[in-house]
Amino acid sequence: MLNYTYRKYGLPIMITENGLGAVDEISADGRIQDPYRIDYLSKHIQEMKKAIEIDQVNCIGYLTWGPIDLVSATTGQMSKRYGFIYVDIDDQGQGTAKRLKKNSYYWYQQVITSNGAKLEYGSE
Repeated sequence: MLNYTYRKYGLPIMITENGLGAVDEISADGRIQDPYRIDYLSKHIQEMKKAIEIDQVNCIGYLTWGPIDLVSATTGQMSKRYGFIYVDIDDQGQGTAKRLKKNSYYWYQQVITSNGAKLEYGSE
């Protein structure tokens, strides 16, 4: 899609609101394991890098969906979550509103600090 769009319009591209909505749950140890989100985003970033480095697509930016779970604009749900930070609120607006960093939070922090060089979760 990046190649097609760039070749067709010849303008710089900024990717916005890329992400995966899923039902994330807190495990017994209090963590939110979301390998599906990490895998989804990692694969997209890898393909974006190929388009930039190999095909010379002028991609000037990349943004995921909101970094924190939010109410779905179309359904009003909280159960389908999009962010790197879990918000303890359910579909009825009940909960503590406590924020918990998901595994994807730490993964994306690693991606940013390495400028995309470390895309595998936990890679050194």
